[in-house]
Amino acid sequence: MNILKQTVIAALSAGLMMSCSQGNDVPLVFDSENTASSYDAPELPSLDELEVVETLPDPFLFADGRREVRRYGQWEKRRAEILAQLQHYEVGFKPETPREAVSARLAGDTLVTEITVNGETLAIRSIINYPEGEGPFPAIIGIGMGAGSLPRHIFEERGIAMISFPFWEVMSHTQKRGEEPINRLYPDQLEIGSYAAWPWGVSRVLDALEILGAESRIDMEHLAISGCSFAGKMALWAGAMDERIALTIAQEPGGGGAASWRVSETLGNVETLGRTNYSWFKESMRMFSEENVTRLPVDHHELCALVAPRALLVFGNPDYEWLADESGYVSCVAARKVWERFGIADRMGYSFIDGHMHCMLPESQWSELEAFVDRFLLGKDVQTDVRTAPMFEDVDVNKWINW
Repeated sequence: MNILKQTVIAALSAGLMMSCSQGNDVPLVFDSENTASSYDAPELPSLDELEVVETLPDPFLFADGRREVRRYGQWEKRRAEILAQLQHYEVGFKPETPREAVSARLAGDTLVTEITVNGETLAIRSIINYPEGEGPFPAIIGIGMGAGSLPRHIFEERGIAMISFPFWEVMSHTQKRGEEPINRLYPDQLEIGSYAAWPWGVSRVLDALEILGAESRIDMEHLAISGCSFAGKMALWAGAMDERIALTIAQEPGGGGAASWRVSETLGNVETLGRTNYSWFKESMRMFSEENVTRLPVDHHELCALVAPRALLVFGNPDYEWLADESGYVSCVAARKVWERFGIADRMGYSFIDGHMHCMLPESQWSELEAFVDRFLLGKDVQTDVRTAPMFEDVDVNKWINW
């Protein structure tokens, strides 16, 4: 065996050993909303100061351009940078709310979360569907209703509680800026997009569950969140922004969710950055529409990557062109490389299946959902290497990834 070949084999073996070692040591969930909150924000240049980046931005490259994330221990700081960029350029900064501003009580099976800021109080009323027994129960937070648009029986049969998130009690589907419930608490946050406001509400519900403790009968180490379409985006943003969520399930999230703004710009009649619903984002994000999308220093494979090292499952439906699922596929493949680098690739899965109605998960995807639920909510030793996208087999992902 020649020296070059020996060197290559040794390097690959060392990489595999490092990957496996990292995977064994990497947490599945955290007990705080944002472990990276102590880091200073990176420089956030104006549009004319930003570089043109035609391909997907490198999620491993620190904002100073001089260092790269090579091991899990470096991810927290890089995660802080990505989170700051997404909030600054796209949705606005999620308000920071002290725990003492939050109170919690149970009214029957309704969790009442009250947040009092600036002399104003906002109430979020979440219905909890409990299984039989004493608990504590793993739980899924469903946008709008208990399990979102996912089949309820999958959770009912497994003794998993279902907690509704009534997003309209924080901000309506199509906000009127300055006139929403959250604006009473934060009247200066007029530019905030829904995808900062709604995740703020989810985090306050998690605060309430923590405040109640054993009284809530919820297992805080085994929480999931899910929604579909605009609510699929919401679930993804919420999971990205709160590290107490162990499993994020984004169903058909489309543009503004898992799909890459850059890739979507090259497709047909899809939800591009310039065509999205701007009540969900900062109005100033429009400056990155069309050809300026390549100046955006971040993209949505990095939004997905913010969930790492926790679990993420993305469902797509290519029958609906507007969802830009080819873009979503490219983004998921790129995002998964973050989990791969830390030796935990089986915590991130994606499944794009056609032949079904929007937000109606077909039986062909049930087993994939069940695997992620069994492993990350119930702690079972099951296989979660989910990578299903037969219609995109010929898509050249590598032209978008040069890192």
